[in-house]
Amino acid sequence: MEMAELTALLTPAGLSLLDELGPVTSTGDAARAVSRLRAAGRSPDLVSAVVGQAHLRAKATAKFGDFAARMLFTRAGLEQATRLPVAAHHASRMRTAGIAHVADLGCGIGGDALAFAAAGLRVDAVDADEVTAAIAAYNLAVFGDTVTVRQGAAEATDLAGVDALWLDPARRTAGHRETRRVSAADYSPPLDWVFEIARTLPTGIKLGPGHDRDELPAEAETQWVSADGTVVELVVWTGALARPGVRRAALVLRGDSVHELTAADDAPDAAVRELGAYLHEPDGAVIRARLVGEVARELEGGMLDPHIAYITGDAALTSPFVQSFRVRETLPANAKAVNAALRVHDIGTIEIKKRGMDVDPAAFRKKLSLRGDASATLILTRVGARHLAILADRVG
Repeated sequence: MEMAELTALLTPAGLSLLDELGPVTSTGDAARAVSRLRAAGRSPDLVSAVVGQAHLRAKATAKFGDFAARMLFTRAGLEQATRLPVAAHHASRMRTAGIAHVADLGCGIGGDALAFAAAGLRVDAVDADEVTAAIAAYNLAVFGDTVTVRQGAAEATDLAGVDALWLDPARRTAGHRETRRVSAADYSPPLDWVFEIARTLPTGIKLGPGHDRDELPAEAETQWVSADGTVVELVVWTGALARPGVRRAALVLRGDSVHELTAADDAPDAAVRELGAYLHEPDGAVIRARLVGEVARELEGGMLDPHIAYITGDAALTSPFVQSFRVRETLPANAKAVNAALRVHDIGTIEIKKRGMDVDPAAFRKKLSLRGDASATLILTRVGARHLAILADRVG
């Protein structure tokens, strides 16, 4: 969205038109909406803004739920925005640490600030981009004077009276539509400045989950967050926002359930052992936090291979930090052997997972003969130099 489009949209008539249009979920929906609005004499800027926002609102439901229907977005801002349930955990940590006033530097479209304000915090939200700041102001207007939003550089923000900082450095090129990821050296504000100011005030820093661990502050708490099976972010916590004795954490959100694993440091690896009756796949946040060994010991298991994050054991145990499978049999990792087992077990529905093998699950599926009534999971992996196919059943 460009400023001309935003100006056309931010009028009573423009916002009413957006609400009347409803969700736009496909290119066909968008084309029909554009034709209808242009035929009704609407201006090109207003049509572009309304149809674009209707499409973004439909996409934003995955992150913001019902709130998305009352928000505005840019495409780039939505891509980088924190999911609302995750932001609520950030806000809870702020409250638990006694924070009353937070500066959200690089606020984007206001996703985290929305959660902070809803938790009762006073929020100063700042974004360097004029359009993005205007959209954040719209999204946060419901909170009245407890939230201020302005355009400006994070580095130039007056922090007088602020108890804590939230920083979400821009990890994409400037713009509101087609953007691309940039290297850590080109984040805005620069990471050197971010890490330095985090030493002066309690700070939460949102980064991509794959950020180089060697570049993280050694004294900080680092928390990897997964939501419904996808690792969505890494947060670096400093000062009073870092928990005593915790330097590694994996926060796992699945639906309404919340589980967290914490440790003083990376967990030592568990011993390697032969494939047992059960195979466990650790959540990605556990893997990123290097706490797989901790989970393996809780499950009375060991590693199937020293370089691959699969846990195995004979104990009938599971954990919120893993997906667990009961092993049926082990096969050579080729379609002929697998098809023979599928026939024996009458399997017509198969879930394929892989780790440690250079294989395309979709291409491998096309080689399988799936004609039975039963279902199973096929795990393609490597143990040393051996490629294995493990036929298994999910354990709830």
